[in-house]
Amino acid sequence: MDFLTIFSGQEYKLLEMDSMATMIQLKKKEGFEGQKAIVIPRRILANQCEKNSIISTLYVTDIGYYPRAKYHFRERPTGADQHILIYCQTGSGAAEINGEKLHIRPGDFLIIPRDAPHWYAADSDHPWTIYWVHFKGSISEAIVSLINKQFGGAKGYLRHAGSSIALFEEIYNQLEKGYGSDNLVYSNMCLSHFLTTLIYNEKFGTPDQPPQHDNVDQAIEFFRANLDRMLTLEEIASSVNLSTSHFSFLFKKKTGFPPIEYFNHLKMQKACQYLLFTELRIKEIAICLGMDDAYYFSRIFSKVMGVSPKAYREMKGHQS
Repeated sequence: MDFLTIFSGQEYKLLEMDSMATMIQLKKKEGFEGQKAIVIPRRILANQCEKNSIISTLYVTDIGYYPRAKYHFRERPTGADQHILIYCQTGSGAAEINGEKLHIRPGDFLIIPRDAPHWYAADSDHPWTIYWVHFKGSISEAIVSLINKQFGGAKGYLRHAGSSIALFEEIYNQLEKGYGSDNLVYSNMCLSHFLTTLIYNEKFGTPDQPPQHDNVDQAIEFFRANLDRMLTLEEIASSVNLSTSHFSFLFKKKTGFPPIEYFNHLKMQKACQYLLFTELRIKEIAICLGMDDAYYFSRIFSKVMGVSPKAYREMKGHQS
C-alpha cells in the first residue's frame, strides 16, 4: 500500500493515498532554513497592477522559495483568491486539488486554480524544496486552463528547469528591490515568460542578461544594504553622487515613488519576512530595521501593508 507522511499545522498525519486513512499525533510546524517570500502589499496590487494596462492581465501577488520544507502543509477548503503554482525541485510531497489526489516528485509542478479546494504537504522523510508563486490577472484563468490542457490535469513535469528557475529568481530579485513601476512591469512581464517555459518546456531559451545599473538602481542597492538604518535623503543622494533635488526627480520619475517612501517599502518587505519566518517580537523587528520606536514602525507597516504587524503575523497561514 502506498503511504505518504505529511504534517498539517500542529498535526502529524500518515496518509494512505487511496483511502486517506489518517493517524494523528502532535507535531509543531517550524520554519525552513533559507526560506524567502515576498507578499506584494494589496494597496500596490490595487493601484499599480490592477490599473496598469500592461500587467493587469497577469501579475504576481505572492512569491517565495522553501528549501527542504519539512512539515510544510497548507489546506484551503474554499480555495485561494489567486491561482497558485508550486514547482518541486527536490524531495517529494502530496496534494489534493478538487478531490484529485496527487504524488509530487522532483521536477513536478502543481497548478491550483483560483477558488479550488485543496491541500498540499511535504513528505516528512524526503521534504520537498519548492518554488512557488501566486498570481492573478484577466488572462490568468485562460493560462491555467492551457496548462491543464497541456498536461492533462493539475500536475505537470519540467524536463529542463534551468531557465524557468532563472526567470523565477529574476522575478523575485526585481520585486525584492521594491514596487516601482519599472520593477512591477519588468517582473510581471517576466512572469508571462516564466509560465511559458512551463507550458512549452521543450521550446524555451535562456533569459536575457539583466540591464546595466543606473543611479536609481545603485540607490536601491544602497537601500537594501542599509535596511537596518534610518537613512536621510542627503545620505542616499550622496551615495550616488547627485544633489538631493536631482536625485529625487530621477528616482520618482523612474519608480513612481519618493526615495524615502520606497526605502520604507523595502523595510516593510523585510519586516514581513521577519513576521513570517521568525518569532522576533514587533519591538525587536523594529530595531532590526533601524526604528527604535515600535509605534512608529507599526504605523509605517500598517500604512504600507494595510494591516498591523500583529494582524499580519496572525494571517500568515495564507502563504504557500
